[in-house]
Amino acid sequence: MQQTHTASSRAAPEAPPALLSVRDLATHFPVDEGNVVAVDGVSFDLYEGQTLGIVGESGCGKSVTALSIMMALSRPGRIVKGEILYRPRGQDPGPDEVIDLAALKPDGKEMRAIRGAEIGYIFQEPMTAFSPVHTVGNQLIEAIRLHRDVDGKEAKSLAIELLRQVEVPLAEQRLDAYSWELSGGLRQRVMIATVMASNPRVLIADEPTTALDVTTQAQILDLMRSLQQQSGMAIIMITHDLGVIAEMADYVAVMYLGKVVENAPVDDIFHAPKHPYTKALLRSIPKITEAEEELATIAGTVPHAYSRPEGCLFHPRCPEFMAGTCDARTPPPLPVSPGHHVSCFLYGDGG
Repeated sequence: MQQTHTASSRAAPEAPPALLSVRDLATHFPVDEGNVVAVDGVSFDLYEGQTLGIVGESGCGKSVTALSIMMALSRPGRIVKGEILYRPRGQDPGPDEVIDLAALKPDGKEMRAIRGAEIGYIFQEPMTAFSPVHTVGNQLIEAIRLHRDVDGKEAKSLAIELLRQVEVPLAEQRLDAYSWELSGGLRQRVMIATVMASNPRVLIADEPTTALDVTTQAQILDLMRSLQQQSGMAIIMITHDLGVIAEMADYVAVMYLGKVVENAPVDDIFHAPKHPYTKALLRSIPKITEAEEELATIAGTVPHAYSRPEGCLFHPRCPEFMAGTCDARTPPPLPVSPGHHVSCFLYGDGG
């Protein structure tokens, strides 16, 4: 067992221990064409009852970070360095001890006891997460019996109660429905019910509102917030939608090409962003104004995984690029205010 790492952003003595601490995590996919560096030295902390938002463009490593935490990487993906320190429920181990998930076997008994039971995962597309040839009730009951010591009759009653908890109308009748018979919003509610069957301490929500209309999206977010208040669980919200981040997150990690380039409380991200990439993401949010304005975009595209730039990974697209500095060295994370870190040569003495 290893001792809990204290978060640098929560260094006050009275701060509670982190529920989940990711330290210098690196995940690679060695393939014939080369080595894909999907996650490159990611670190963050998650506390009980907190929502951590992870934001960035597609291909920035958000989902691979989440799958690394779950130890559910597809081959040939593998964690090459770093720690995933988790403080499990119960009294053994004690509250000041942690388990390094990265050191466990992905298919081992200890990891299987944590995956799903203590750390739940909501997938991007619930249609692909459900079996199309089994009813949603069958799959929900299976999840309940996997994590709770109940018989079939009790599991069915719990399934109905869970569906009601996530506000699925006609809950008892929905048990006999197939996923393809439900709307996108209902499928996502059933997915949340399935995850909540084990009463997880950590919920990873990977683009939970993808392909949902605005009204349904708001309902799903309200539901997640309500469930969090009831259970005290921590949430990792993965999204490219800064509107979702503004509504849900307490703390935000901005990722670019596998690295966290800025992390800060949500108010600092929106009102005092530091990294040029964070600023560019915020400028690209559509605004309602009387005057007609072109939608701001970020120049260029995320580099190909096989041709990562030298130095700062964002420098080929950065409007504040400094030749000889940004393309020569990798900027370290620097504290710019309490709980606010940024990896950019515009700050500190790196420039």
